[in-house]
Amino acid sequence: MIDTHCHLTFPDYQGRIDQTLADAREAGVHGAITISTTTRDCLDALAIAQEFDNVWCTAGVHPLYADRGPHDWDSLRRVAEHPKCVAWGELGLDNHYDKPVKPTQLAVLEEELAYIDSCRRGESGPVIDKPIVLHCREAFAELIPILRATKFDPSRFVFHCFTGTPDDMRLLLDFGAMVSFTGVVTYRNAKDVQAAAKLAPLDRIMVETDAPFLTPEPHRRIRPNEPKFVMATARFLAKLRGEDWGAFRGAMETNTERFFGVRAK
Repeated sequence: MIDTHCHLTFPDYQGRIDQTLADAREAGVHGAITISTTTRDCLDALAIAQEFDNVWCTAGVHPLYADRGPHDWDSLRRVAEHPKCVAWGELGLDNHYDKPVKPTQLAVLEEELAYIDSCRRGESGPVIDKPIVLHCREAFAELIPILRATKFDPSRFVFHCFTGTPDDMRLLLDFGAMVSFTGVVTYRNAKDVQAAAKLAPLDRIMVETDAPFLTPEPHRRIRPNEPKFVMATARFLAKLRGEDWGAFRGAMETNTERFFGVRAK
């Protein structure tokens, strides 16, 4: 299994990435995708992906970092052109916090999607056609119409760290996107997320940690979260949905390979 979304560039793993990945492998997690949050962080993410065989990266500006410009979009292109970069993102909207203010988030999102589209069409360089990792917190009804207005294939989006309601899940499924679950789904107070998780078809699901955040039960007190704990979330989801563990785990591998084009060795 692969942890499809973690942040190995964060200070929590400084000087211990090799041990973190070794611990993950021992737990049965043989790969990780380290996710970019800024046009500077993406360069560090690529450096980590180049150093470790079963680590890949993304290139994007997180909505909560939208006000940390200026954004060097050409840095995103340089990272995205590399074969170890498997997606754009994470990008999107966050209505949970009052900063960055909504106009700033929307402006950066619009500019970022336009830049990615220009790369997809091969303007000013080679064609870069990669899937997109979305951050969407309390913003499904607002973000999905924006995405519908683009020329991107809906199946090439994944809504990472789903924390919404069954109605939110129906919106993203009707849109045609993938969905990914973190340790939040294992929490006792996450009944809406658990109900929503039962609605998603098996071939539309992926699992992740979002480490260093959101450690799943029964390890919730452990900080920071690590890629090895994605297995706990996956096992919980299989049981929640009443699915055979072996079949569920195989589906997660298949879905990850289909969406990101990677498979751990």
